[in-house]
Amino acid sequence: MLKKAKVLIIEDEGDIANILKDYLSVNHFEPHIVTTGHEAIHYMKETFPDFIILDLSLPDYDGIELCRQIRENSNVAILILSARNSDTDKVLGLGFGADDYMTKPFSLSELVARINAHLRKQDRWLQDHSGKMEIIQIDHLEINKNEYTFSRDKKYIPLSAKEFELLFYLIQNRNQVFSKNQLLDAVWGYDSYGDENTITVYIRRLREKVEVDPSCPIYIQTVWGVGYKFSTQNHS
Repeated sequence: MLKKAKVLIIEDEGDIANILKDYLSVNHFEPHIVTTGHEAIHYMKETFPDFIILDLSLPDYDGIELCRQIRENSNVAILILSARNSDTDKVLGLGFGADDYMTKPFSLSELVARINAHLRKQDRWLQDHSGKMEIIQIDHLEINKNEYTFSRDKKYIPLSAKEFELLFYLIQNRNQVFSKNQLLDAVWGYDSYGDENTITVYIRRLREKVEVDPSCPIYIQTVWGVGYKFSTQNHS
């Protein structure tokens, strides 16, 4: 029997939390509900979920701050599920480490599709790179596929799982230009309902960690009207 993926639901609205739990159970997940940020932190210390659904409006915690704290200690995929639908909230959530963002009201089938896409992508990554040790060095940058680590000038710089996967994909295909939808499909595992703002936010975050001067990037370059590429040319 296949192991069921553990999904932590951080949601204080009982009706929504129970609907999520029932639907995820029917779809062969192992859901667990917590209603506060403190409960979530305690749960994370005891158990390692495979996926997190996070509401931003919690009674005791700012959801974005909770997302930041979880990301500091775990690479688990986080999907924010919130009534807040402004671009500012999306950018903040993604900027503090969320992997995905959906607004209420939402489609349960779409939610499950997104969870499955994230988990499939994670499984595929592990299968593709299990047993292989490869370190890619470009100038003063070093990326280790097996350890999910990145360093600049021999200094370790922490990346979230999705930051690492996006950077690795660009480096692996260096000098090739990708559209935002192509990157969503390659790294997140979907493109039909992906938000292109996700890529914009992650590119900005990566530049802050990869580039010496993020306002004048030499590695992660924008190709206007097309997308992005990791350039290894003209770095003198």
